[in-house]
Amino acid sequence: MKLIIVSGRSGSGKSTALHVLEDLGFYCIDNLPIGLLFPLTKEAAAQEPAGRLHKMAVSIDARNLSGELANFEVIHGRLKDTGISAEIIFLDADEQSLLQRFHATRRKHPLSDDRTSLREAISSEKKLLEPLSNLADLYINTTGMGMYDLRDMVKQRVVGRKDQELALLFQSFGFKHGVPVDSDYVFDVRCLPNPHWDTSLRKFTGMDQPVIEFLESEPMSAKMVQEIIAFLTSWLPAFADSNRSYMTISIGCTGGQHRSVYVCEQMGAHFRQHSNNVQVRHSELLHLKTVQDA
Repeated sequence: MKLIIVSGRSGSGKSTALHVLEDLGFYCIDNLPIGLLFPLTKEAAAQEPAGRLHKMAVSIDARNLSGELANFEVIHGRLKDTGISAEIIFLDADEQSLLQRFHATRRKHPLSDDRTSLREAISSEKKLLEPLSNLADLYINTTGMGMYDLRDMVKQRVVGRKDQELALLFQSFGFKHGVPVDSDYVFDVRCLPNPHWDTSLRKFTGMDQPVIEFLESEPMSAKMVQEIIAFLTSWLPAFADSNRSYMTISIGCTGGQHRSVYVCEQMGAHFRQHSNNVQVRHSELLHLKTVQDA
């Protein structure tokens, strides 16, 4: 059987992820009490391989009892001991994004009450869910990500991944906005010539031909790309051999719109020649689009 545990803070996109999995044939249960996890997996394991519970996804979040959440590491270990392979997908977003999403939908946070503000509830939820986030096979930061972007990411990274295949995400970012918390590797490309200082290039991004031509005219760019590729080609198989399912490689420049975007695109183009599960995401470009759409 295939079991996916979806968790994360309220407002991060757990329901969207669960709906994607349901559309793709998974038997899905929202807000499963942790105490029912073992009986459910036992029932699923007893079914025929083509049974309804053969592919299952469950959502476990802060609506569970705090004591059961604190004990999740032990439960996860017992699951592994029984031979059940449980993949944990943890979704999150920065605090400001979560606040905005709750204000936009006017939903009540499950941990908020007359004595607990929304901000306090969001903060305490993070601590409650640490036992799951610490064990996550895949951490998805949905800050600046729309519903359809998240749906596509779950489809490709989770469902599109073949067993034992390493799913790769290359994401660009701007150091002035902070390093993405879901990074496994971080490469700094701020030493490359900066198109920002050419005023005719500022309106473009690293996906546009004028910026591409600017960077490709600089020998440093090709050297940087080749050496990052060589490093990852050398070390990614070791992660795959140690049963890692997902790797997120973040590439940053100052603003996250030119150099890092260009290098990410180069990485994606190269590694797609060798793998079917390679995704490219541009954090700052997505954030700009979200602001413009708003």
